[in-house]
Amino acid sequence: MADLKDITLYLLDMDGTVNLGYDPIDGAKEFLETLKEQGKNFIFLTNNSSKNAMDYVEKMRSLDFPCEKENVFTSGMAAGMFLLENKKGSLVYVCGTESLKTELKKYGVNISEDGIGADTVLLGYDTELDYKKIRVVCDLLDGGADYYATNIDMVCPIEGGRYLPDCGSFADMFECAVKRRPIFLGKPDRTMIDILAKRENIPYEQIAMVGDRIYTDVKTGINAGVTSILVLSGETTMEDYKKSDVKPDYILDSVKDIYTAIKGGNYEE
Repeated sequence: MADLKDITLYLLDMDGTVNLGYDPIDGAKEFLETLKEQGKNFIFLTNNSSKNAMDYVEKMRSLDFPCEKENVFTSGMAAGMFLLENKKGSLVYVCGTESLKTELKKYGVNISEDGIGADTVLLGYDTELDYKKIRVVCDLLDGGADYYATNIDMVCPIEGGRYLPDCGSFADMFECAVKRRPIFLGKPDRTMIDILAKRENIPYEQIAMVGDRIYTDVKTGINAGVTSILVLSGETTMEDYKKSDVKPDYILDSVKDIYTAIKGGNYEE
């Protein structure tokens, strides 16, 4: 476990960690600006595949956060890399948003818009889901198509302390119908962190994973061997933490506590 001041790359979840919907979490902007002032880096690492990288850049900027394209890495980008490397030549039916399809096409993924001829299904956090898509997915899975999903998250936090079903919930729905589970490609798998550690040329002991979900964000950090930080500003409560067998290196109220620490102040775990 590294001291927070010694971390040079903070990998940050978005929803529930630096923002709730279009509301920034208190202290998040100051935290990001301080990292830049200190010559350190941050990357928004999100399991939310409903938007592509530039969508997130625009969203973060709308919250008045400093953000460039290299500051964003999504489960959709990880899925594109995976499919390019492991399913090259496959025809993929994407149960996901148009933004996710746009991201995948950048990696050369061949997409079937109607499912005809598809041998692979990729399930994302589909905020454009309808019954037609549900039927196509069920037909393809019943027919033996390979099956992947961008993320295991059950819910996505939104404004007002409310939640919407996320990709993991959609996977449960399909399992009820066709008795199949996907291979999940995003957090908590360590692949996203491994890719970024190599890209940024930063040792694992100088990397921290920060998030509000103990079973994805924190577990990802533990799986990758980096410092793991749970913030209680989103999904996970202290009661959830006490019941979990996943134990982060730090438990903080929010990223404001990290800001306080790296500025030289005191904070409470």
